[in-house]
Amino acid sequence: MINIKDLTFGYKKNQQLFRELNLDLKAGSIYGLFGMNGAGKTTLLKHISGMLFPQQGECLIFEKDVRDRTPEIMANIYIIPEEFVLPSVKISTFVDLHAPFYPRFSYEKFDKYLDEFEIHNGKNLTNYSYGQKKKFLIAFGLATQTNVLLIEETTNGLDIPSKSQFRRIMAAAATEDQCIVISTHQVRDLASIIDHVIVLDNGKIIFHKSTFDIGEKLAFGKLKEVGNQQVLYAEEVLGGKAAIYQNNGQDTAIDLELLFNAIIKDPQIINHAI
Repeated sequence: MINIKDLTFGYKKNQQLFRELNLDLKAGSIYGLFGMNGAGKTTLLKHISGMLFPQQGECLIFEKDVRDRTPEIMANIYIIPEEFVLPSVKISTFVDLHAPFYPRFSYEKFDKYLDEFEIHNGKNLTNYSYGQKKKFLIAFGLATQTNVLLIEETTNGLDIPSKSQFRRIMAAAATEDQCIVISTHQVRDLASIIDHVIVLDNGKIIFHKSTFDIGEKLAFGKLKEVGNQQVLYAEEVLGGKAAIYQNNGQDTAIDLELLFNAIIKDPQIINHAI
């Protein structure tokens, strides 16, 4: 669905963030996009959404160049940025103004998501808290039913119950013809909903694997002693070590935070193990 080919881009002429970056993203998947500050996550999402144009290479959606920004392309992309400013209007007015740009927008699903997020239609958008505004944007973004949905720092501003609501709603809303990319620093918040992990570091993709492959090849757990385990990475924790080791038929939950730290420290070790 999304094909990024030899993308080269930099904000300064002599300083390139991306150099011949390649990435393919498929429909029916939810991708977690992780990286340190400045790794290029936001810049990559802006290229996919047509907000930035590559200096070389191309970003295609359904084999059509996003930089053309045709109505057909833009009607199939929705992005929820980390930083946003909502107009001083009621929710109903916002929907009346913006929903027509998305042919597959579902008013029924939008109302359902608002109810699940406990957002009551009627107040001016500027009178909601940051967390409520974020939930409103998530509800609207999901209701557009675009083939490409991009969400940046999705759980920022959400309390613990709201994060649980988000995971439940996202898991139920995702469809087979949709590609969802969620960029965040809060890796633990996405563990139960993503099916692919992408890690960016200094403008390069250093890791791109499915959670199925990760779970099949790697095991995660707390070890009192390393012993005979083939430990690939470990961190000191209370009472032992949080470790990643070769999977010998075990069924363990993926610790995304531990995995991310391991990849940043030495991506070759983790990539070679999968």
